[in-house]
This record gives sequence, C-alpha cells and structure tokens, in this order.
Amino acid sequence: MRWLLPKSASDTPLSETADQLAVELGIHRVAARVLVQRGYDDADKVRHFLSDELSALPDPSLMKGLDPAVERLCRAVVNREQITLWGDYDVDGVSSTSLLSTFLRTVGANVATYIPHRLGEGYGLNVKSIERIAGDGTRLLVTLDCGITSHAEIARANALGLECIVVDHHAVPETMPPALAVLNPLQPGCEYPTKYLCAAGVAFNLAIGIRRALRKNGWFNETRPEPNLKEYLDLVALATVADVVPLLGVNRLFVRHGLKELSKGRRPGVKALKFVCGLTGHDVTSGDVGFRLGPRINAAGRLDDAALGLKCLTAKTYEEALPLARALDAANAERQAIEKQILEQALEQAEARIAYGAKGLVLHAEGWHPGVVGIVASRVVDRFHRPTVVVGVWEGLGRGSARSIERFHLYDSLKLCSGHLTKFGGHKHAAGLSIMPDRLPGFVAAFEQIAAERLTDEDLVPRCKVDAVVAPGELDLEAVEALKVLAPFGAANPEPVLATCGVVAAPKVVQAKKEGMEGHLKLQLEANPSLDVIGFQLASRIGLTEGPIDLAFKAGIDEWNGNKRVSLKLKDLRSAA
Repeated sequence: MRWLLPKSASDTPLSETADQLAVELGIHRVAARVLVQRGYDDADKVRHFLSDELSALPDPSLMKGLDPAVERLCRAVVNREQITLWGDYDVDGVSSTSLLSTFLRTVGANVATYIPHRLGEGYGLNVKSIERIAGDGTRLLVTLDCGITSHAEIARANALGLECIVVDHHAVPETMPPALAVLNPLQPGCEYPTKYLCAAGVAFNLAIGIRRALRKNGWFNETRPEPNLKEYLDLVALATVADVVPLLGVNRLFVRHGLKELSKGRRPGVKALKFVCGLTGHDVTSGDVGFRLGPRINAAGRLDDAALGLKCLTAKTYEEALPLARALDAANAERQAIEKQILEQALEQAEARIAYGAKGLVLHAEGWHPGVVGIVASRVVDRFHRPTVVVGVWEGLGRGSARSIERFHLYDSLKLCSGHLTKFGGHKHAAGLSIMPDRLPGFVAAFEQIAAERLTDEDLVPRCKVDAVVAPGELDLEAVEALKVLAPFGAANPEPVLATCGVVAAPKVVQAKKEGMEGHLKLQLEANPSLDVIGFQLASRIGLTEGPIDLAFKAGIDEWNGNKRVSLKLKDLRSAA
C-alpha cells in the first residue's frame, strides 16, 4: 500500500494556516489540519463547508426541466389524473419512489407506483409493463432513478398517450429521451450547482418546486395542510449515502439533516427498520445507513421484489411496518449467504485472471444471482484494487454490475465495449449492464484490453491517503470528538485517516498480540498506553512492531459501562523511515 502523506505535515505555512483557522473559528487543531489538507484553507471556505443551514439550498428552478415538470404535475394533482411513478429496485429508486409518492398523496394526488422485478424485467423501463400501465388509465409517467437512456420505451409510452417525466442522475447519453421533461443535473445546460445528486435528491427538488407552485395557487388550507418537506430528508439521506454520491455541497446538507430525521425515526418504516437493525434509541450515522439500513432496503430487490422495501417505507403505522422490516431483515440474511458463496468463486476467477496479467476483471458464471453481483464486484475491488465487472448468467441472459478504482472511468470504458452489450448505464465508479452469454468472451477481451491501455502498474497499487499527521499524545477524547464536525462521512468526504509517523514521532510498541480467529492485531503504544489500537486482519504484520513504526488509522471513541476511550482502527502500518 502506498501512503500519501499530507503536505501540511512538512509544510510550515500550511501548518500555520491550520493553527490560525483553529484559533479564528474555535475548532480543534487536528480537525483544522484535516480541513486544510482537503482544500478548506481559509475561514470562508471552512464556514461554507461546515454550514448546515437549509436556507442555503439552491433554487430548484436552476435545475433544467424542473419548471415544465412542476407545471405538468400540478395540473395532474388539481385534475386528479392518475400518475404512475416508476422506480428502480435499489435504495435510491425505492427511496425516491417512497418520497415522491408520499408527498404527492399528501397534497391530494392520485398516485400509483411501479418497481420492476430485477430478475423478471431487469433495470429500467420495458415496453410490456408500460403498455399495461397505459391500459390501467395512467396518462402521466414519472421515472425515478432510471429512464435517461430509455429512448425506445419512452417513445412507445408517448405513442400510447403517456406523457413522461424523467428523474434520473446517471450519465446522460448524447441524445435525451423524448420526454416532456428530463431532470438530471448532469445534462448539458443544467445550472443546478451540485451535479452529483442521487435520484432522491433530484426528486426532493421536484417536491420543493411542486409545493411552491401549489402554495402560490392557494392549494393548501386547513383541511389540506402544506407538508413539511424537512421530514422527507430521512429518505433523501438513505438514498444519498447508499448510492455513494459525493457528500459535498447540497448532498452534505441533505445528509446532515436527513440523519437527524432518521435518528428521530418518525416515519413508521424507518422506526421499524431501526428496530430490526438494533438502532432503536441511537443516533443514526452515515455508516449505519451504508451498512445496516441500506442493505436491508436493498435486499428484497436484490433477491425478489423491491416493492417490499417500498411498502415498508410508505407504511402508515409501526404495526404495519414491523413485519415488513422483519421480512427485509430475513432477505438480507439470505442475501449475505448467497453473496459469500459467489464471492469465493469470484475471488478464484480473479486470482487466475490476475496471474494471467489482467488489469481489469470480468468475472462470470452460470447461476450467479444477479441481485448480489454488485456487492461481489465491490468486494473484489477492495481485495485486488482493479476495475471489476461481475456477471451472473440467469435464464439465458447475463446481468452484471461493475465497480471501479479512482484512475479508471467505468462508464466511458463500457461505452467503448458497448458493441458486446445488450444494455448498460452508470457513471465513473459504478455501472450495470446486460449481455448475451455468447458475447462474454469478446467482452472479456475488450474490457481487459481497455484496462491494459489505460492503467499503469502504479494505478493498481492501493493508496492510503492520510489527512493529518499527529503525535500519539494528541489523540485524546477532545481531539477525536472534534473530528465529528466534519461529518457526515462518505464519498468525497471520507472519515479522516490520521497517521503517527517519523515526521512527528514514530510510536514504539510496548505490546503486540494476535486476537481472534480472523487474525486481528492488537497494539499498546509506549507514548499513550490508554489508546485501544486494533488492526483487523493485520496479524500477519506483527513482525513490523519490533521497532518504531508508522501507523495509519481512523480514530473513534468506544464506550463501555459509561467509560469512554479513544480507539484507533488501523488501515496500515509500516517500519518507520
């Protein structure tokens, strides 16, 4: 692993800037060092980053397509036209559909929802279901987290008398689909400042626009009160964190306030999910969303029918939501078992392809469940640091998910391989695709060739990016608590990685021992014996602890029986230079 140390560790002016900001803004010097290293090197930048005022949200009308979408949806609300919301089957699609359907029903709309079956229908729109929806009387179709590449399907909808509004956030094609309005901050000409929203973030802006227009027209009264959209931010936070979009700008505001709503658990479905996750009575963090709440909402859509997650999030009572949450919990356990089996096989394939020299991996097999291939792809990338596509061939069709590394643009690379694919879509770091089994050999060769041309050996070395160098004595409860001001953590705003190393003071180990069946490494440091230092699955590195060592870690606080202590979770260790 290659360490990328911060400039401020050896740059006196940058260190002085951090110290000045700490004094001027009243923040801890360790937090100030992290902020300076991440480019927030003056007071105004720091204030802007740390601001959590919802009044700072941009005008939704800056989003291209929003005004005609608002006008058409308001007309449908007033005239009681049937609106069908077509959502994707992942957390973002389910949360977007829950948000917009709940909001529209609250303001008096006639709303139906539809989420396709992952195995039976696959991602995105399909003509057969569109024809059925049109036959049921819908005249306005809104897609959520899909639709941006569905030209033929939307054209068919138009021919059937359906007007379409696309709410999406995936990479845009050269030609927009023939919809009444397209809402996607990535499309040319869109002036909305945060480009990488998830679909729920786009839907939330649409709801703001609809509420404003209805308010202007005098729609709300004592019997039809105006909804408080702040209470919908729990759904936006779920989707934003789970979809791994950058937690900067508008997204940071959404998640910061959304986590507060999740912690309150006022929505019956959220309260029930928190119960089955063991989060009742706890404040919800972005990690809780990513590793506990999100996977359970995803689980039903991965294995069977995502409508279960939608029913849970839109349940009107806790009694209605609890059995749905328990079913999602059971589906998640089943998903974990299936994932484990497929991952073992995928890792074997990956090792064989890497031995052959592959810099990009396409792993595939008959019978691999398409619902878990995305998770497996992420695990393979974590292990081998290579762009990875995992394809499960199911009932004569290959369905795949892809994950990438920083130096490899996944969507652009798949575009170059598109001649082998039936369908694909996504963005730089993640994508989905479908492929006929007989095209897999050609796709494997093409993808590996592109990876070979675009990636160097250096690109394949995992990086440990350090945000601040500290002395062991600085790691007290106050310092670690102060780092929370940077939260919520996630994509583009990761939890800070700190290091103790030769630049400041390489710590000496008083005691090192192996713990647990998984081979964990437990350390006690001479400079600060009270620190709880553990390296998960790093026991094989125990030989490095005999002399002064450099440590890279994330710092947290463990609490037991009312006592708090600083806990360091190692990312890497090496002999001190």
